[in-house]
Amino acid sequence: MNNYAIILAAGQGTRMKSSLPKVMHKIAGQPMVCHLLSTISKLNDVKESVVVVGPNMDIVAKAVAPNKVALQVKQQGTGDAVKAAKDLLNGVKGNILILYGDTPLIKLETLEKMIARRESGYDVVVLGFTPADAGRYGRLVVKNEKLEKIVEFKDASDEEKAIRLCNSGVMCVNAEKLFKWLDNLNNNNAAKEYYLTDIVEMANKEGAKCSVVEGSEEELSGANSRADLAMIEKIAQKELRNKFLNQGITMVDPETVYFSYDTVMGKDITIEPNVIFETGCVVDDEVEIKGFCHFEGAHIRKGAKVGPFARLRPEADIGENCHIGDFVEVKKSVIDAGAKVNHLSYIGDAHIGSKTNIGAGTITCNYDGYFKSKTDIGADVFIGSDTVIVAPCKIEDGAMTAAGSVITKDVHADAMAVARGRQQEYPEWSKNFREQKRKLKEGK
Repeated sequence: MNNYAIILAAGQGTRMKSSLPKVMHKIAGQPMVCHLLSTISKLNDVKESVVVVGPNMDIVAKAVAPNKVALQVKQQGTGDAVKAAKDLLNGVKGNILILYGDTPLIKLETLEKMIARRESGYDVVVLGFTPADAGRYGRLVVKNEKLEKIVEFKDASDEEKAIRLCNSGVMCVNAEKLFKWLDNLNNNNAAKEYYLTDIVEMANKEGAKCSVVEGSEEELSGANSRADLAMIEKIAQKELRNKFLNQGITMVDPETVYFSYDTVMGKDITIEPNVIFETGCVVDDEVEIKGFCHFEGAHIRKGAKVGPFARLRPEADIGENCHIGDFVEVKKSVIDAGAKVNHLSYIGDAHIGSKTNIGAGTITCNYDGYFKSKTDIGADVFIGSDTVIVAPCKIEDGAMTAAGSVITKDVHADAMAVARGRQQEYPEWSKNFREQKRKLKEGK
């Protein structure tokens, strides 16, 4: 059976206190609504996902492309929001999942369970959960294993408020009946809104069957504030850490290691405390990462050792068995197998050949204020400590630079480049200088 999805994403999220639409706030480096779309895309037979946005939400439309977008002009409740997708999905057959863009952690297995229940003979399947504190959640009224109605907290009786099974808002509905029910909604309630939840009573009155599938409180956590966002981030990071621990990654202190949704890791990797992986990172087998490193858009290849306190920026490609050490920053550079950049260096817009050694304090000057230029360092090169290489510049295989040099021209293979002032010594100069300054200070 065909599957469709409607994701409600029109809320501004005023409690976020942000100019950014609520669903665009990131969890593990990805907007919340994109997490949800990624999960939906893994379902079988997904034909279409429609994201319902509010006015002036082009940023959301761009983020969810190529999925279609429907506009909810006025905020008149969940029923009105779902109805905004009618023109795009009217007449389809199968299952329509209705989800919320600010609830990014819902599991694929939960959605599959809802679809299976719907296809077993039910027209409406609601996802419920039993939270530790039911608070002001809507309640699911179930009798004889059938869902009779969903009651919003503000409209619930004392008896209904005592029910512990709560409404998550997520539904799986018979596509051929959904929009007919939505057309018949009214706003005769305390909030004067069109409640999606009212379709359960409509369905029951028609003799249609309604059911409940229960999910976990964690996966149904929604973000309405920055505090909620931090809580969801914590849950997402816990899941990512467990995923990698189960994959065979060693973490000395897992709670201090942060991953992105797209982090890729091999096996037999060791990660020390306080390491951050932003988006676009790939780490191959047998890599050792020491503490306090920060990576973004980097590829660390097999057997490399990185850190502590290393920063790898986008397009840093660290070759097999390389050493990247303390306070080294690498950006948009390829470092070939066996090369070492061990101390206090900046490598940007560069290529470093295999088994080359970069001395402490080396800098590639890649930017002149207008353009970025490339440094090309060959294999088996020895760069002396405190060398400044002004790009564009090429240092050929086997060459050396003397410590403290400023290299502005190409260096030929196997040559030694020295670019520094000649050392001179002036006997007694410092003694005389100190004596002179002492007398000035004493007024003599």
